[in-house]
Formats: sequence, structure tokens, C-alpha cells
Amino acid sequence: MTKTLYLFGSAAPPVFEIGQVIRDLQARGWDVCLGLTPTAADWLSEELVDLKGLTGHPVRSRHKRPGEQDVWPKADAILFAPVTANSLNSWALCLTSVFVVGVAAEGIGKGIPTVAMPCVNAAYAAHPQIDRSVEILREAGVAVLYGRDGFTPNPPGVKRPYPWAAALRAVERHAPAL
Repeated sequence: MTKTLYLFGSAAPPVFEIGQVIRDLQARGWDVCLGLTPTAADWLSEELVDLKGLTGHPVRSRHKRPGEQDVWPKADAILFAPVTANSLNSWALCLTSVFVVGVAAEGIGKGIPTVAMPCVNAAYAAHPQIDRSVEILREAGVAVLYGRDGFTPNPPGVKRPYPWAAALRAVERHAPAL
């Protein structure tokens, strides 16, 4: 039986690595459906056709219309990475105007195993709402990889590798055995 993963990404530099992440997930046996924030979709606009071909599913960045059939299979798990300060805080506050935030918020209520890994610089991380949002999502059952065992904020403008491997391991730990 195939496991379906909703891979969601916000507009942060690691989103440019999403094609390789999809291939890595597929090698682990996942059927991947890619959802992006509108800005992330804009950043990847030249790759969207290739990403659709890679996943075999439409890349989504907007809510479906009422009555419109869902084009994705049901999710067995969700990975939201990279998740920016905006998406993280919107999700924790259940502000669901953005498709991926709405699906992730609803996933909590549906009991879908969910892993999130923020991508925020140290200036954003200094804002008290970031820690509050991380705590709210953790209390709701989301495995938020932030801090020692996940993403640690870097100074603004400093680039370093995003810990995708930690996110993929966490998905395997938190997802149902299928």
C-alpha cells in the first residue's frame, strides 16, 4: 500500500531544494503531493510543470472551489518545511487564508501525523510569537523540529544547509506504518 505525504513549503531559500526532497521521499516509498504558499509557488514558477511531472499530482497553492473535486489522494502524513515565520504564526493562530496553512490546520483536527520544520533567521526568532507558535503547535500534536533536534536560527543573511535529513527521519518516526 502506498503512503501519501503532503509536502508543504513556504517562501524560504530551502524551498529551492524541494525537487530533491521529493525524490528522497519517493525513494522512501512516499507518494508526494506538493503544496506551496503563493510566494513559494511564484519563486518556483519555472519549475512547477517539472514538479507536477515528478509527483504525478498538480502542485497546489490555492484552496479548491466549493464543489470542486479534490485532485490529491488522502494524506497519511504532512511535512511542512520550510515553514516561515508568517506561515508558522498563521498556522498556530488558525488563520487559514493560505491553502497550505489551512490544510495543515485542518490536519490537526483530522489527526494526520504532521511534522514541521521552521526556517526563520535569528531576528525573527527573537520575536516572542515564534516561541508561542511553536509551543501551540507542539501542544496540538505537531512534531515541530526547532532548536537542538531540528532547525536552529541563523543570523540574518547567513546561509547554511537546511537539515532536510532530520525532517525526513521525523516523518518516518511520526507517520503510520503502512
